[in-house]
Amino acid sequence: MHPAFSVIFLTTLIGTGQGLFLALYTGQVYAFFHLLSEQASKGFYLGGSLIALSLLIAGLIASFFHLGHPERAWRSAAKWRTSWLSREVLALPAFMGMVLLYGAAHWLDWNQPLVTIGTLTLSATMVFGALGTVLCFVLFVCTAMIYACLKFLQEWHSPLTVINYLLLGSASGFTLATAYSVYAAPELMGFYGKWAIIITLLAMVTRVASLMRNCKLKPKSTLQSAIGVRHNKIVQQAQGFMGGSFNTREFFHGKSKILLRSVKWVFLITVFVLPLLLLAGGLSTSVTVLLSAAFLVQYAGLLAERWFFFAQANHPQNLYYQAIS
Repeated sequence: MHPAFSVIFLTTLIGTGQGLFLALYTGQVYAFFHLLSEQASKGFYLGGSLIALSLLIAGLIASFFHLGHPERAWRSAAKWRTSWLSREVLALPAFMGMVLLYGAAHWLDWNQPLVTIGTLTLSATMVFGALGTVLCFVLFVCTAMIYACLKFLQEWHSPLTVINYLLLGSASGFTLATAYSVYAAPELMGFYGKWAIIITLLAMVTRVASLMRNCKLKPKSTLQSAIGVRHNKIVQQAQGFMGGSFNTREFFHGKSKILLRSVKWVFLITVFVLPLLLLAGGLSTSVTVLLSAAFLVQYAGLLAERWFFFAQANHPQNLYYQAIS
């Protein structure tokens, strides 16, 4: 497939925003169960929520550059009963609203106990965080299923697509939370850093598993079945028309196998290896600039990973346009 940079930025930005929100709420849940000795200030949660919301808004804006008629964007929500894209269009603003409400609740000190169970007190911020977490996972599933539901694109049609979207977004979000806590809540730096390492390792395992799976795939169609001619040897001699078309522009990236292989190794190193080293180095030496570098390197690598994700998908129509692809 032809990777559209608007969709690349959409999926990586909202994924990082989702991951950051999950990191914020995870810290609060640990504090709720008294597993963290110190709880961050209300400014920490407000600032983190605003950063997450900014990433989500930036991703939403990026999505409009992929539309031929942005003024008709509202129609994309009409088919929510059958379309994962429509469900994503509904889930994204709902999640954005809950992130804003979560941050505002912390800033307004809505921490009065609603329910008290022993030493545990459930506040409005915990409730909003729980609702936001549900919407966050719904959004992850909707975004990933846009691609995983396409049976004719074997590289995407796998549960690993959903798992990778969730883990990669969470990894980048927790890495960003680590960098953010350096300035806003140093007492949480180690907590978020360790979780960022764990989730990044899990994401590496599942992403490598998807790469290994895709390497073994064999096309279900052949050139013979594509054009309905049962001959042992069929070779396309010409495209059939002088100029390009939507098919030749959108369903193939036009890059060499060498470039694809290079991008694969680039994202494996920048999404997983380097961030893990930077996170481990930053936590062990207290050189906090390494933690900020870990997020920047990882996000840059995610852009390459998402480009590769789209480019690797081999549309069956390329069996017909062999002279182009």
